[in-house]
Amino acid sequence: MGWAEVFARVLGGDAPVEISAFDGSRVGPAGSDVRVEIRSPLALSHLAAAPGELGLARAYVSGAIEVHGDMYTALSAFPAVALEDIPPGLRRELLVKLAGYRFWWPVKPPAIEHRPRGWRHSRRRDSRSISYHYDVSNRFYEWVLGPSMAYTCAVYPSATATLEEAQFAKHDLVARKLGLREGMRLLDVGCGWGGMVIHAAEHHGVRALGVTLSRQQAQWAQKTIAERGLADLAEVRHLDYRDVTETGFDAVSSIGLTEHIGLAQLPSYFSFLHDKLRPGGRLLNHCITRPDGSRGSRPGRFIGRYVFPDGELEPVGTLVSAMNDNGFEVRHEENLREHYALTLAGWCENLERHWDEAVTEVGLSRARVWRLYMAASRLGFERNVVQLHQVLGVRLDGTASRMPLRPTW
Repeated sequence: MGWAEVFARVLGGDAPVEISAFDGSRVGPAGSDVRVEIRSPLALSHLAAAPGELGLARAYVSGAIEVHGDMYTALSAFPAVALEDIPPGLRRELLVKLAGYRFWWPVKPPAIEHRPRGWRHSRRRDSRSISYHYDVSNRFYEWVLGPSMAYTCAVYPSATATLEEAQFAKHDLVARKLGLREGMRLLDVGCGWGGMVIHAAEHHGVRALGVTLSRQQAQWAQKTIAERGLADLAEVRHLDYRDVTETGFDAVSSIGLTEHIGLAQLPSYFSFLHDKLRPGGRLLNHCITRPDGSRGSRPGRFIGRYVFPDGELEPVGTLVSAMNDNGFEVRHEENLREHYALTLAGWCENLERHWDEAVTEVGLSRARVWRLYMAASRLGFERNVVQLHQVLGVRLDGTASRMPLRPTW
């Protein structure tokens, strides 16, 4: 049996793609839009060492596997079983076939694989994990994200809206849910490159403070704030949100931070944000969630090693309960998962458009990580493996919420 046939069995079925291997074997329909090329026995070595998604990812990131054609189309072709562990019988068969290659074991994972050390969600470990993903290259992120530099789910007013239009709509939706008006004070935790801070200052006249654990993000944001003449209203600091000393904010936005907090820290997280608000102040929490509580919080091993170390995803009910239990009255909630699939499609297109520049800027292995994880994430939102929820809460003023009788956004 050729290597192409073995790999097809590993992937769990008759996928409508062509698979070719270094030994000349081929399976699947010839001339398919997508062809998976097994370039080396090391591809199967990675799978033997780490059966399932981590082994497949290592093989692709290291270059032992090449995907010719669109990555999203390729991933869509394989059944979900492809990401599960290889059955023991097939794994033994794989080990026998590899035995003739002296160099196959031990196989080393790609050098960019990240394994956090220290106490989980300690300040030092959180800082290193955030830096691993976000302090890559501002130029690289400009190519992938586009002019908005927003690395969170956009909100598409229509299916034909551009990525930039949708990111503007997202920021403005958050602003309207928070009831932002000129002269108010906003705290944006996990602010990224300052998109929400800049939007609130520029379009709503709000005095906005953003904080991020990424030094490169803070530097980029401060430069942009100065260039737009917003320094009297907006500021972004390289700072852990837990070290913000100011209080009495009219609103707090958390757009894409909660995924990095961890289940055990949710009570202290929401309690801290509650205490930053004046009575009647609102919190908008925007984050990726699991569709239900049937699985654990931690992501798959590929995402955990190569994308978001220490990330944790909770069901929206867990977040709502944690908000309720720590001072907030929840007033509104919505699921935007289809919007995130559209957002990721836009980022994937941007990456492919700038592929050669991206490889030069961050290296082939890291560019491959982004290509793989964004295409897989798009598929995850489409298939309801993950969701994106916005939850709006208010710190009551006694028993008064100061909310409108009906939503105004």
